[in-house]
Amino acid sequence: METGDLDRRVQFLRPGVIDDGYQTRPGSYEPHGGRVWAGRKFVRDAERYAAGTVGVDAVARFTVRYSSFTAQITHKDRLICEGRTYGIVGIKELGRRVGFEITASEVRE
Repeated sequence: METGDLDRRVQFLRPGVIDDGYQTRPGSYEPHGGRVWAGRKFVRDAERYAAGTVGVDAVARFTVRYSSFTAQITHKDRLICEGRTYGIVGIKELGRRVGFEITASEVRE
């Protein structure tokens, strides 16, 4: 993994926890940790037509270096890159403690 390939800063988000005394459930997403350097490649960027509306399907792969922080990222987290929010679909380890490849789909809210 070359340093020049990691040309974007990403911020990870983690869902907060709401405890109402009876149960706990996920809350709104909040910044988790600091920003990290990442590389981004789009895997799929397509429009889809359903029920008379047009939607955009953007799937990207982000590459980040291994750290104790990035080793704790899960599919429940999200990330923000250049103002776009992505939901994490998959995480693949690249080598032993080298880095991670994170597949993410853009979230439209």
